[in-house]
Order: sequence, then structure tokens, then C-alpha cells
Amino acid sequence: MDLHATYPALSDLRRRAQRRIPKFVWEYLDSGTGDEATKARNRSDLDQIGMMPAVLGGEFTPDLSTSLFGQMLPLPFGFSPIGMSGLIWPDAEGHLARAAAKAGIPYALSTVATQSPEDLAPHLGDHGWFQMYPPRDPEIRKDMLERAKAAGFNTLILTVDVPVASRRERQVRSGLTNPPRLTPRLMAQVAMRPAWAMGMARRGMPHMRMLDKYTSDATANLSPTAHVGYLLRTAPDWDYVKWLRDHWDGPFVIKGVLRPEDAAQLETLGVDGIWVSNHAGRQFDGAPSSIAALPGIRAATNLPVIFDSGVESGLDILRALALGADFVMLGRAAHFALAALGPKGIDHLIDLLAKDISANMGQLGATDLKNLPAPMALTENPVKPAP
Repeated sequence: MDLHATYPALSDLRRRAQRRIPKFVWEYLDSGTGDEATKARNRSDLDQIGMMPAVLGGEFTPDLSTSLFGQMLPLPFGFSPIGMSGLIWPDAEGHLARAAAKAGIPYALSTVATQSPEDLAPHLGDHGWFQMYPPRDPEIRKDMLERAKAAGFNTLILTVDVPVASRRERQVRSGLTNPPRLTPRLMAQVAMRPAWAMGMARRGMPHMRMLDKYTSDATANLSPTAHVGYLLRTAPDWDYVKWLRDHWDGPFVIKGVLRPEDAAQLETLGVDGIWVSNHAGRQFDGAPSSIAALPGIRAATNLPVIFDSGVESGLDILRALALGADFVMLGRAAHFALAALGPKGIDHLIDLLAKDISANMGQLGATDLKNLPAPMALTENPVKPAP
């Protein structure tokens, strides 16, 4: 099968993914918080970023490579961490790590994934990133860092935009809890998705394996969208960032930054990168879009800037790069691809995005990612006819 003929865009993979996973899993993956206005802004604001096409540039093959944290990468994107990734598709973390390693791009594992750093150690390439939700206990922090480093993760991410559990109303309505409990209602949904069900039967219901060492199953006082990890976590502050900087000897990235003044202060603390993100609209429904926040943060820091939230195409990746990002990460997109087609879906997504980036660079006359034209705001107003 020619996957590019059958699934030429992420939207095709998204539709197939929705047909292959239970509704409660779909609601977990696809939902935002509140009325999902922030999620919608992420998309609509990206659509308003344009670049002027160029003509008569002659023949050339665009160079899609980029440098990040002193390493050359063949593509300007990687895979974001998603909590409980293995709920979306069996062995999701393993599939994503292997595909990323094969492509030579970053894969980021969440603290609250369904596989541990040790599980993924045999599958990591040279660009394993570990995303930490902040444990309160310094001894647990040290142990987590040691486990991540020993497993081969070389870049640390501290996510700072989740001080409390968000509500995610769609997820609550779906009946999903953490850990998942298969009620009769959810079992009826599972029965309609045999590929997902058979994979889960082979692997067992997913849970947060990294936290097994530190927690019990005591979750009675947690909200439906919280999980056992909240028994360990704290809301980090500036001193927390300093502590992690002192205890991690590789690249250190702060994820969830939208304010320029925060980016500037983080640079003074010795972090290595700023990750512009509104958690894909999953935390706060009054936030600006990530793409709207990006230029201000680019102006406020000399550090590498990573971007996510709402990215659905190679053109979106170019939009973010043109506005000052050095690298782009995708979360939902990778899981749509995996749920749609299994492991080959991830390879297809990587190829699809690379081809889309190349095609758009050809339209722009951009031979490499350092020579993208300046972005411009498009308008939704119709063009008025000449008098």
C-alpha cells in the first residue's frame, strides 16, 4: 500500500486513529481543558502565519538538518512526552523511541509514562530526553535523575505549567480515571476496538511504571484527572530549577514557558533551552496560543527555543522556525499516527512531515532552515475587487 496515497496528511491519520481506539482513550488524547478555546487558538493562530513564496530559484534540494544543543539532527522536529502514552496504543513508548532512534530525532519520555527509563534503555538512540514532573522529595529527585541518566537519556526537561491537575472536562465525561478502571461502560467501548483490545490484553492494563518504586495505589483523594504521581509532586519554584541545574550535567530545558520575562530569568539560572508551550491547550483555557507567545520569548533570550502546541504539518513546523523557534516537538500527531497504523504509522508521519517541509521550502526558495523568509500575518478579510 502507498501510504502517501491513502494517508497524505495528518488529518487522515487522525480520522483513522479515532476509529481504532476506544472513545475514552480518544477523549484522553484529543481533549483540551474548559471549552477548548486555547486548543482552538493554537490552530487558528498558526493558520494566520504566512510567508511570501519566491520564484525563479532554480533547482535545489532543501537541507532539513539543524543543530540543537551542539548536536546535528537530520530533521527539525521530534516527539514530545505524553503521560500514559501506552494507554493510547500498546507499547507506545517503545514504538516511538525505536522510530525516533531510527530517524535520528529526539524522543521524550514522561515521568508518568507507562514504561520506565529502564524499559526504554535498549531502544533509545542518541537523543533520548527525559521529562520530569517535579517530585517534592529531594531523594526521589536524585534517584529519578540517576535512573534517567543510567538508561541513556541525555537531556532533562522540567515541565512547569502543571502546578495543579487541570479539569479536562471531556476526559471526565468519558469515564476515564487514573489508574484506568474498566467499568461496564468502558468495556463496551473496548469491545468495539479489537486491535487495541488485543494489544492491551497481551501487555496488561497500563500504569505509571516509573513511579512503582515510590508510590502505593492510594489514590482515593485525587481528582479524576489527577493520578498517583500527584502524591509525589510539588509546584516547582525558581529554587527548584537551581537545584536541578546543580544535579544534572546535560542539557536542561524548561517546558511550558509563555512569558518573555520568565525566559529571560531562566537564562540567568543556567538552563540550556526554553520550551514554548501551553500544553496543547490541556491546562489553562485562557492562555494565548503558543505561536503568539513565541516571538516575545525569542526576543527575550539567546537560548535555543523549542516549540509545540497545535502543530499538524510541515508548514506549521516552518511557521514556528520562521518566528524564532530552533526546534519543534509533536505529541498528539505522533500518537494519531501510531494509533492509525501501528509502528509503520510513526515512520509514515516522519516521512510525511519531511516531504511537506521540503515541498514548502521549495515554494519559499529556502535552501536550508536558516534562510526562511520572514513571517507575515495573513488576513481572513476577503480581498476587495479593484474599482
